[in-house]
Amino acid sequence: SPSLDHYNARIIATGYIALARRFGSRVDDYPQHLTIEDTIDNVGRAFLGLSLSCARCHDHKFDPISAEDYYGLYGIFHSTRYPWPGIELEKKQRDLVPLVPQKEYDRFVAQRASDVKPLTVEVKRLETELKQLEEQQPVEAKRVAQQKQLVDAAKKKRDAVEKQPLPFEMAFAVAEAKTIENARVQIKGNPEKLGVEVSRRFLSVLGEQTVLDEQTVSRDEAASSVVQAPTSGRRQLANWIASPDNPLTARVMVNRLWLHHFGQGLVPTPNDFGKQGRAATHPELLDWLSRRFIASGWSVKAMHRLMMNSRTYQLSSVGWAFSPSASPLSSRTQADQIATEKPEDGRPERPSYETLDPNNDLLTHFRRRRLDAESLRDTLLALSGQLETGPSGPHPFPPQQDWNFTQHNPFKTVYDSNRRSVYLMTQRIQRHPYLAIFDGADTSASTSSRSTSTTTLQALYLLNDTFVHDRAAGFAARLEQAAPMPSARLELAHQLALGRPITPTERTAAENYLVQAKERLAAANVPAAQHDPLAWQSYARAIFCLNEFVTIE
Repeated sequence: SPSLDHYNARIIATGYIALARRFGSRVDDYPQHLTIEDTIDNVGRAFLGLSLSCARCHDHKFDPISAEDYYGLYGIFHSTRYPWPGIELEKKQRDLVPLVPQKEYDRFVAQRASDVKPLTVEVKRLETELKQLEEQQPVEAKRVAQQKQLVDAAKKKRDAVEKQPLPFEMAFAVAEAKTIENARVQIKGNPEKLGVEVSRRFLSVLGEQTVLDEQTVSRDEAASSVVQAPTSGRRQLANWIASPDNPLTARVMVNRLWLHHFGQGLVPTPNDFGKQGRAATHPELLDWLSRRFIASGWSVKAMHRLMMNSRTYQLSSVGWAFSPSASPLSSRTQADQIATEKPEDGRPERPSYETLDPNNDLLTHFRRRRLDAESLRDTLLALSGQLETGPSGPHPFPPQQDWNFTQHNPFKTVYDSNRRSVYLMTQRIQRHPYLAIFDGADTSASTSSRSTSTTTLQALYLLNDTFVHDRAAGFAARLEQAAPMPSARLELAHQLALGRPITPTERTAAENYLVQAKERLAAANVPAAQHDPLAWQSYARAIFCLNEFVTIE
């Protein structure tokens, strides 16, 4: 039903919290305070641009965040039940949230417990008989061996019923804990040394709103009735974070969008809007964008459109001389010409943009930057015509009942996909082999901005990897189908891959390249029918290796 779908969508969304890091292999005395610390740290950096975890042991040394503020938030997540992902000492997952009405889930669990109970009784009976046989004198080895077989068979039958997959989906999500309570300050961050109790609440500097019992929608009667129940306060926390009165969240978000499009945020430290971070280069613009963001109903798409339609985004990446009449230039030659112009007699030399704005903080020109890993992969798929734009389905994980992963036998699998890179299965135990090469984000922390490296592995990947070869083959086939004539095909290749027409010099070089490629294929005794497609595939890979292809101008 629509109401249940709405409920399930909200449950799945809490997977963001459920994905907080886990620590160690302890079960009974698992250090839950570290998982909660990771949750608070990520929420603070991602949504508020604040290093909240600095207040775990003492008042923040630089920002107006007290230890009481930290434990006000701590109590919210302390009152939250996290799913158990399974570890080496207890591989079985538990506390996942069913995406069905609670009554249906409870009915199935009760039926399974009813089915397992007699099987467990039978196992215990056989084990008792086995113990008696082993204690008899003399021991009858044959009867003992037969009894052990009966015990093993009974256990196998019980485990098969107990481990049978659930007939409905379970979400790796959080839920309300059985005990809803405030947290006490942990003196110097030690959970064994507790201080004063702190009400569950928001940061004092941002309003200090306190969690109150609220009306929560029943899962089985999603829109028809409400019940009064104490809650962890996660919903209220979300409302406080996304409140139009909160001066941080909207600014942090539009700053991240600006970073995505321009290579550097208006606040150069996206995860730290505090005193230790760098000040905004354009504070008025940041304020204006945040107001527009809120007025648009927090529409990310509207902000993308606003930024990309701006004159600033459409400036050339080629610099120009800084003057009242400065304008974007289309080539480095023009820029160099203006920068070296001799001033009229008696007039001072005109300073260049490099002198007045060496870091391009004033956005005198567009900041050249390389495509991030995901955008590069998606571009290759799109050019080949093989990009599947719809949402991805579940990954083909092995059946849960077969999981037997250990420290020395970890789960390390890469699932190939033609979906957008955002849907790639990403592990924390190891970097995704492609994303690791092209500076993908750290999967264990909030990554404010990525480093950009230039390595041999990147060039070798674009030259040799099977994924790139397959995309080049798809691109070449697409060109052949759309433009049978080689001249038109070259034009189309450059328009699609580089967003500009091919120059006469490039056309001559390309034609020579294709001729030489076919000659080499003939010398290697490759069948003549394959010369043309293989030569065009090779040319496609050459385009993929161009600096212009992987760089946003």
